[in-house]
Amino acid sequence: MSETVATQPSEVVAVSATIPWWKTISKNQWYSLLAAQMGWALDAFDVLLYVFALTTIMKEWNLTATEAGFLASVTLFASAFGGIAFGVIADRIGRKNALMATVLIFSIMSGVSGLTQNLWQLALARTLLGLGMGGEWASGALLVSETWPPEHRGKAIGIMQGGWAIGYILAAIVAGTILPWLGWRVLFFIGIIPALFTLWVRTKVEEPEIWVKANEEKKQGFSLTQIFRPDLLRYTVCCTIIAIFVMFGYWGLFTWLPGFLSSSADKGGAGLSIVKSSMWIIPTMIGAFFGYVTFGFIADKYGRRPTFAAFLLIAAVLVFIYGNTRDATLLLILGPFVGFFGSGYFSAFGVFIAELFPTRARGAGLGFTYNVGRMASALAPTTVGFAATKYGVGAALTITAVAFAIGAASIFLVPETKAAELE
Repeated sequence: MSETVATQPSEVVAVSATIPWWKTISKNQWYSLLAAQMGWALDAFDVLLYVFALTTIMKEWNLTATEAGFLASVTLFASAFGGIAFGVIADRIGRKNALMATVLIFSIMSGVSGLTQNLWQLALARTLLGLGMGGEWASGALLVSETWPPEHRGKAIGIMQGGWAIGYILAAIVAGTILPWLGWRVLFFIGIIPALFTLWVRTKVEEPEIWVKANEEKKQGFSLTQIFRPDLLRYTVCCTIIAIFVMFGYWGLFTWLPGFLSSSADKGGAGLSIVKSSMWIIPTMIGAFFGYVTFGFIADKYGRRPTFAAFLLIAAVLVFIYGNTRDATLLLILGPFVGFFGSGYFSAFGVFIAELFPTRARGAGLGFTYNVGRMASALAPTTVGFAATKYGVGAALTITAVAFAIGAASIFLVPETKAAELE
């Protein structure tokens, strides 16, 4: 009997070693990942339609760079509240239900944006859109983190995060096609389409078993206050600090990237046309997609902290070079690398934060820390826009490079969570 027990583990390891990792994933796990990835892609699509319409709206309404940055900032600021609220809501009503609700919110508000007549009406519509935007990421990241096995969690979150690049590319293609022909209002109306996605989620996706059990037992109530208790306070504070610097860098850079490419040289831009600048974004976002996915594989093998820090430091250097380049060909070449390293690190958030917090507070912890960072990052578009009026758009992007560098150092405030089992 003892001889049989001794040989079984090695046989199991030998057999599993011959099976590719993706074949060990169940249909429900793949559906959960697809739902989160497509939800995030459609979120990006709706949010970034404004980024591509930015210069057109500025000209039509005679807005300054600071006012245009303000519109992006209110969306980000609102998304922080949406992320915090839906983190707690997802703890209470489930990850799947929260995901569907957020997609409906940002889709409908995109269409409403196309009906606005002035700066303040558009700001209100983008504020409400931001609530859905912030809530979607938290809901999707929770769905994937709690469904996938720990040894492949980084890969799954990386693939999910890649949805942002897919949405960015779709927005670039649609904007490049629709904006010169039908204008920015029709562009926003197209943003209603993602609402149909919720029908698929409703029929195909299941709630994570770990959440269902926690909800049934209800040994401890789901609430936001839990993350401020002594056992979790350190993680709450440290993850928030990390998110603040990284989010500031990201949104300062990618809100103004199309504006930098399309602005004239006398304003510190690259001087490309609207159509050309939209096309220049596509290889950047292709690089971002591979950055998101690759990050997950590297982080699963080498750890969350070293991978996160390396991506951010390289991004800081590349952004400084990119912002001070005016050669169109060189910008095209640098674009995929800026996208790869300037976006890929985002895959870390859904992994290490979820691995630090227990199920009873995972939604609250993920929603609060990530979205307080996003709230602080709401200042980034306005800050970069203000600096751009004095020093030019390209030079103003240096601010984001500094934020990336600080973010790289801050990751070492939290412990390594590679392949951690969820509590």
